[in-house]
Amino acid sequence: MSIEKTIDVTALGELLIDFTDNGLSDQGNPLLEANPGGAPCNVLAMIAKSGKKAAFIGKVGNDMFGRMLKKRTEAQNIDMSGLELDNEVHTTLAFVEKLPNGDRDFSFYRKPGADININCDEIEAHRDLIEKAKIFHLGTLSMTDEPADSATQLALKIAKEAGCLISFDPNLRPPLWSSEEKAKEKIRYGLERCDILKISDNEIEFMTGETDLDKGIKMIIDEYKIPLVFATFGPDGSKAYFNGIEAYEEGFSNPKTIETTGAGDTFCASALIKVLDNGGIESFTEEYLHELLTFANAGASLVTTRRGALGVMPTLEEVAEYRKSYNR
Repeated sequence: MSIEKTIDVTALGELLIDFTDNGLSDQGNPLLEANPGGAPCNVLAMIAKSGKKAAFIGKVGNDMFGRMLKKRTEAQNIDMSGLELDNEVHTTLAFVEKLPNGDRDFSFYRKPGADININCDEIEAHRDLIEKAKIFHLGTLSMTDEPADSATQLALKIAKEAGCLISFDPNLRPPLWSSEEKAKEKIRYGLERCDILKISDNEIEFMTGETDLDKGIKMIIDEYKIPLVFATFGPDGSKAYFNGIEAYEEGFSNPKTIETTGAGDTFCASALIKVLDNGGIESFTEEYLHELLTFANAGASLVTTRRGALGVMPTLEEVAEYRKSYNR
């Protein structure tokens, strides 16, 4: 019996608090803003703002931060019926430091953290959220530790059996892994099973050892036979690869950029919106891929002018206005 696909995107993974820099106090101490975050829910926030149906499966602590996250994500019109509250382990926290070169460094408070405490029984309890999804989206942070690693593998198995398209963003965060080889093992696990890949320049180099990013991404495509691949290069734009078609669009440079938190997630969400609008990944024209990349690059650039991510994801109308200001 076929399952009716009533959810556009269901995502599994981390939901946490990103503490981001918000200036100095009168005493010269850093002021940190508690922003809702976590890559999978960042993606879903923009999916939901586009008018599509989004659902999340994950775990937070039954504490002030966990309850705040539940409230804020529900306010984004994300179906949070798959969110579990942990009475023993606190919500995961991430402290984001902006580096002089504009990049970020993360300090995580996650050993333990509620997000890695989700288990297989809880995945089974929310099986319908996976089976009813057109796209199942995940990253690697739910695979750093048990029991979340086994839970992720089960969720992916359910998604595959239900005929979901599998969207994968490695979202590499080296401090969370016991070793580089463990991180590579889990990224390979995702690469072997996904239909849609969004991968950044540093992740291409990490997985292939290639500083020539064109060569590196083609190595990944050749080895894993992924149907649709997006490679992002920060302010230098992005590329799409589909069935021998290769498209590139330059990025949107904006002097009003505050921080890059959420830029990759906005790109990923934008790409998935366009995949859904296209009716899947059976076929793409080169023209459509260029439009997709321009749209995704614009959304990613726009979100860098805002503090945080999940609560400030752009609407379709905002991205359209932003593109108009660049005549793109």
